[in-house]
Amino acid sequence: MKLPTKILIGLLAGALCGAMSQVPGFDWLAHGLVSLEPLGTLFINLILMVVVPLVVGSLFVAMASLGDGRTLATLGGRTLMYFLTTTMIGAVIGMSVALIVRPGEGLDPAIRDGLAAQFEGNASRAAAVANSTPGVTQLLLSMIPQNPFGAAARMELLPLVICTVIFGAAASQIPEERRQGMVRFFSGLNDTCMVIIGWVMKLAPYAVFTLIGATVAKFGVELLRHLIVYCLVVVAGLSLHMMVLSVAIRVLARMKVIDFFRGAAKALLVAFSTSSSSATLPVSIEVATKNLGVPAEVAAFVLPLGTTLNLNGAAVYKGATAVFIALVYGITLGPSACLTIVLASTLAAITGVGVPGSSLVTTLVVLNAIGLGPHAVSGIALVLGVDRLLDMLRTTVNLTSSLTCAAYVGRCERKARPDAGAIPVR
Repeated sequence: MKLPTKILIGLLAGALCGAMSQVPGFDWLAHGLVSLEPLGTLFINLILMVVVPLVVGSLFVAMASLGDGRTLATLGGRTLMYFLTTTMIGAVIGMSVALIVRPGEGLDPAIRDGLAAQFEGNASRAAAVANSTPGVTQLLLSMIPQNPFGAAARMELLPLVICTVIFGAAASQIPEERRQGMVRFFSGLNDTCMVIIGWVMKLAPYAVFTLIGATVAKFGVELLRHLIVYCLVVVAGLSLHMMVLSVAIRVLARMKVIDFFRGAAKALLVAFSTSSSSATLPVSIEVATKNLGVPAEVAAFVLPLGTTLNLNGAAVYKGATAVFIALVYGITLGPSACLTIVLASTLAAITGVGVPGSSLVTTLVVLNAIGLGPHAVSGIALVLGVDRLLDMLRTTVNLTSSLTCAAYVGRCERKARPDAGAIPVR
């Protein structure tokens, strides 16, 4: 049985057991579910353990791999501009849909405070957090850390991202023989994080069961109703972003949308079933060169880089998730907070890697940016049960965007160099 199926079973079984525990005479079931909850918390701690090395390793390798000045100025510049623009659009869409629908608003304060107390032991901190949302100026000033190791120790991911980008960009400019040593080290670190995430995700079905079961047992089915609305909001945001990408396919890549999806179908199905852009990479390079007419050198550059830097679906997810959790905790989101969500979601989206579960951990960047730091763990636990299901959809959006970028950059390269034809994969 595949992992997504196991997680779905765990989700449904946990919700069912939690709902049954609300029936008179089933107090024993409620006590049993609550006693198992530390197993779910252990799962979250294991995920959080790899956040810093995951961010530093994946982002440094992506930036340092830009190579020589020509690559940075042509392929790199055009690719990164596309990545940044589409990722920011995704963050705006996710946040906007959530602000319109407002999932989580009106959740019983007793449930909200109880959830906070469950993870923090002090529900009164919720009011202080609601009043401590940083402004845009404070966010910008905090982006450059005086001590990057201190930022890492304090789990301040946003300044750590900026620091890693700067060092990675600088590394791309030093001689090849000196750069490769650093790239190999951080590649090994990144690969190690991916292995650990793979191990940890095997525990996800059981963690989902315990977390959802205990949450429903303590707080009732009202929380599930808000989670369903939240899921619909994320799906709506992802669907709208796919429409934006369809326009990009037609305008930037100059391809018929139906031809694009027909050619990319094989890779998109693999991405959906595995929830992993990295696992899909060999297939995506194949369909890009053979079916979409992308020059092999362009596909080899854009698509691996896209698995780390071009997570449009993750940006949609983070924008919607940040609004959902903020509304659950009663935090008012003004223009400054909305701008912070967009900027933080865009930056956080480029720190993940194309493996299941990575977008979940980097969502901490956005939650911390809007002042949800003390509530970040409980917020992650709140959406953990449905994250894997949404991961399948957002990974498909991620790959669609990367293939669109490859087709667009490939068209520009063919126009600049007519001899840069597609080289079939053998």
